[in-house]
Amino acid sequence: MNKNPFLFLNRRTTRRNRKDSIPFLLSLLWLLVPVIRRHGTVMALLSASVQPLIPSTSSSNYSAPRTCGFFSKHPSSFPLCPSRLSFTPLTPPESCAPRVSRFVLPRVCTDEPLILDGSALTVEEAVSDDELWAAARLRVRTFYDCIQSSYGVEDHKTYLAEREFEALKDRIAGKRIGFKRVSCINATLPVSQALRTAIELCSCCKFSKNGEERVVVGSLDLNQCLRLADEITGKRPQGIGADFARAYLSNVCVAKELHRNGVGYALVSKSKKIAYEWGITDLYAHVAVDNEAAKKLYTKTGFIYESDEPAWQARFLDRPRRLLLWVGLS
Repeated sequence: MNKNPFLFLNRRTTRRNRKDSIPFLLSLLWLLVPVIRRHGTVMALLSASVQPLIPSTSSSNYSAPRTCGFFSKHPSSFPLCPSRLSFTPLTPPESCAPRVSRFVLPRVCTDEPLILDGSALTVEEAVSDDELWAAARLRVRTFYDCIQSSYGVEDHKTYLAEREFEALKDRIAGKRIGFKRVSCINATLPVSQALRTAIELCSCCKFSKNGEERVVVGSLDLNQCLRLADEITGKRPQGIGADFARAYLSNVCVAKELHRNGVGYALVSKSKKIAYEWGITDLYAHVAVDNEAAKKLYTKTGFIYESDEPAWQARFLDRPRRLLLWVGLS
């Protein structure tokens, strides 16, 4: 009796089975490749080709082998381990080394504060659309500085600046409900002075005033209203007419290149004078709990603690908890 089990198949069936077995064999080979690599078969074959490169054990660069999978189980079968290989890096001759020109980069857009000439700084209310647009660009540049550089990020920042510009114009024009009066107060420098600190700041926040090109380096809003949206409401003064005698500072920002130069102090001091001219008796400011620099600035300008934001509200708005600071102007 013939022991071959395939003799009962006719020639056509055998040919069809052979065609169907080809994909199966390829799939099986694909699954076996990682197993073969894991068990070191490929490394064993490779050892024959790199054997002349293996340094002697007496060399000072030789290090003890580490266990690496299959080699730790069968050291005699596969004496070559990748951890045993040690090669000396090639150093190109001096004549072939690339020549790098040495130069000093300018201090542009660095976090290190720069020294500012206070006599060139001007702090006053914005009156033109060009200055409002420069202020909006500075706010986006400051508040969204954490956005990483990627494709389309500049277009997104331009979109945010356009939204802030339109909203700022509406607030100043009295088109926003709840605001009695709003003023945008900016700190500006001449272009020549700003170019010494940051070229990118000059190109981003530049505007023209009376034929002179200037740059907005600090900005804030003075809002005469009863409350600000999603913020803690002040308690002073109380009674009828509180919305006429109460004001809030918002969107306070200073260019990062000019921190610790008195720009923020000049902005807050100017806003207090303008608020007093409006008849404001109680001025408020909101500051994040972890913003130590802002808290020191407001304390220096006479603000004191009044209340703080509930923890649940900060979690709901997904932001750090805020403090409400107050100063009297009467």
